Amino acid sequence: MQPFRDEIESLEQNGITKVAFKRLNDPAVIPLWFGEGDTVTPAFIREATKNALDAGQTFYSHTRGRPELLRALKTYLDDLYGIDLDERRITVPGAAMLGITIAAQMALSTGDHGLIVGPVWPNIDAVFRITGAQISYVRQRLTPHGWQLTAAEIIAAVQPNTKAIFVNSPCNPTGWVMSPAEQAQLLDFAREAKVLIIADEVYHRTVFDMDHAPSFLQLAREDDPIVVVNGFSKAWAMTGWRIGWVVTPLRHEVLWSALSECFNTTTNVFVQLGAVAALQQGEPFVREQQKQYARGRELVDAAFGSHELFDYTSPEGAFYAFPRVRGVTDSMDYVERILAEENVGLAPGYTFGPGNESHFRICFAQSHERLAEGLKRIVGFTERNFG
Repeated sequence: MQPFRDEIESLEQNGITKVAFKRLNDPAVIPLWFGEGDTVTPAFIREATKNALDAGQTFYSHTRGRPELLRALKTYLDDLYGIDLDERRITVPGAAMLGITIAAQMALSTGDHGLIVGPVWPNIDAVFRITGAQISYVRQRLTPHGWQLTAAEIIAAVQPNTKAIFVNSPCNPTGWVMSPAEQAQLLDFAREAKVLIIADEVYHRTVFDMDHAPSFLQLAREDDPIVVVNGFSKAWAMTGWRIGWVVTPLRHEVLWSALSECFNTTTNVFVQLGAVAALQQGEPFVREQQKQYARGRELVDAAFGSHELFDYTSPEGAFYAFPRVRGVTDSMDYVERILAEENVGLAPGYTFGPGNESHFRICFAQSHERLAEGLKRIVGFTERNFG
């Protein structure tokens, strides 16, 4: 009898790394597979972090995060959303993914059900499964007017034993953005049904035609059953720094202190001081990145928008496109062939949940010249093989 839980033994590597690890850091590859661009973290953030190291900031700190970072996060969120957030609701447990993991562990166990709004980043599936819970998906619909899903459709997919609902808006990989009205309806339901919403808002500043995406924080009461997860990776180009935050029910202030200590002891202390600099000085950089991503979206729109071999709709947010390729039934084979023949790295659609086998994800956060060349190769390959 083996000592490991079935939920662990049955886990599989996600499709993104399954493709990427074969050619990781190969200079010949145009890497459009991961969720990051090729802009390094701004110098003022790096300098603040180096200064913290030089000042000897290498010891433990509070398990919820350094006081100056919690204050900076409150100020940032208050100013962005026009709210007055109680600072005691904010915790910096480590990477945003760790916040999602802790939230799932708090709500789900064997015999429970977790509902995931898809398509979705594949690691969410794994995080839900390792709790022992059963999971299912409610899938957004690709329409000529964009990816769409209503709160009513999410609620209709809830089961009697559902304990948690995962919602990512703006969405990786589709770019779907949940409206305030739909957020309010789902929150009302969760409050009544006592179901936890885990809201991943890490792409909150990666939106088009607006400064920020709608947030559950603009609607939630201080003790609502919701954990809002966010991070520094996307808006401030800090993917490798692994730092994010959560906003939780006020009554869980001490609980999140304890859980953060169990999972990560304390977040890297000098990185926290770099994050303070990002919040206090980073707005010009965030806006420049928004322009970078908007131009990237224009290039993707031009490549796929009217092409007869692609079913495509322009994303509302995030920095991904998730086209469906007519004639493709094996997304892994499709992206592996493009990697081998064209030296372009893509993410296979199947790994983003059921119903996505004909899709692939492309990240358009890279420099425009590099992105344009990658798009040219993708379209050429598809025309030769599926035209």
